[in-house]
Amino acid sequence: MAAAGAPDGMEETGMDTEAETVATEGPARPLNCLEAEAAAGAAAEDSCAARGSLQPAPAQPPGDLAAQASVSNGEDAGGGAGRELVDLKIIWNKTKHDVKFPLDSTGSELKQKIHSITGLPPAMQKVMYKGLVPEDKTLREIKVTSGAKIMVVGSTINDVLAVNTPKDAAQQDAKAEENKKEPLCRQKQHRKVLDKGKPEDVMPSVKGAQERLPAIPLSGMYNKSGGKVRLTFKLEQDQLWIGTKERTEKLPMGSIKNVVSEPIEGHEDYHMMAFQLGPTEASYYWVYWVPTQYVDAIKDTVLGKWQYF
Repeated sequence: MAAAGAPDGMEETGMDTEAETVATEGPARPLNCLEAEAAAGAAAEDSCAARGSLQPAPAQPPGDLAAQASVSNGEDAGGGAGRELVDLKIIWNKTKHDVKFPLDSTGSELKQKIHSITGLPPAMQKVMYKGLVPEDKTLREIKVTSGAKIMVVGSTINDVLAVNTPKDAAQQDAKAEENKKEPLCRQKQHRKVLDKGKPEDVMPSVKGAQERLPAIPLSGMYNKSGGKVRLTFKLEQDQLWIGTKERTEKLPMGSIKNVVSEPIEGHEDYHMMAFQLGPTEASYYWVYWVPTQYVDAIKDTVLGKWQYF
């Protein structure tokens, strides 16, 4: 007898549903290797389809990281970025300047830095650190350490111009100062010698002329005590011999500090002259009645022409 409610040859719908439910709820059968690979591939395709039109983020160029690090460190894009600095004390003209300077910079670059601080031109600088700093070597090579003292010697252009007073102007100032004083020949200490009059055996003078020193000693003159004196110039020995009746003093010309002279009033073709043998005017050795034509030659020979530069 056929089951009621279903015609022959037809399956009941409920049976299919139950079968599917049973298949779904039943325990999953382990997948073999081929099935697992197929399932994984299908899942990947579904994931790509789901993302659709989403674009992948572009990869960041490697250089960008370095740029970000430079900015974050507060360094600029100049040549000093990343260079090791040392603290230096630049000492010039009794003034100290604290600066930071790259250790791998050369002595020439250090001179430029000093120029910017002091106004002292590089060509007029002597920069010293354990000796003269070479321009072509770096501070690292000469082993400069942080806190090092860098000594600088030199003068600015204005200093040089101030020191190099024109020769004529300096001489005129000296003569003007001398003119304000009482002439030497009127002072009491000199009058007692000059009042004796011109020595009879004094060498002849040539007024208004300039001559080289003679090969023979200058003789016939008086010294401060009124005794006779002669001057002998030993050029080969660089000595001045001052001879009197009692003795002869042999003086190195380099030991004579100064030579001064003044015409004798009423006898301007002769001078009174003093050689400074010590640090003060008290050490002057006076000689009277020096022929005027030899005065400049005596000064040049004893003092050397370097005095006028």
